[in-house]
Amino acid sequence: MRMIELRRKEVINICSCKSLGCPVDIEFVCPTGQIKALIVPGPCRLGGLLGRENEFVIPWECIRQIGEDIILVEIKEDCCFHKL
Repeated sequence: MRMIELRRKEVINICSCKSLGCPVDIEFVCPTGQIKALIVPGPCRLGGLLGRENEFVIPWECIRQIGEDIILVEIKEDCCFHKL
């Protein structure tokens, strides 16, 4: 799978049933090329006029399934999820 294909998929949290958006970047280990996390932009503030909130970094361990249209992740409040 190529990054351009990942960017077209919507990330859904299966714990809250909320859409987090679409990935804009990935974090990976340079020597091995192993993916460490997906990076999803935070929600817009005031319709996008004031920019966005922090980006969400979703560790690879939290990804449960990658389908044709969506990426299912399992993110609890205190686990696997933090903002940059």
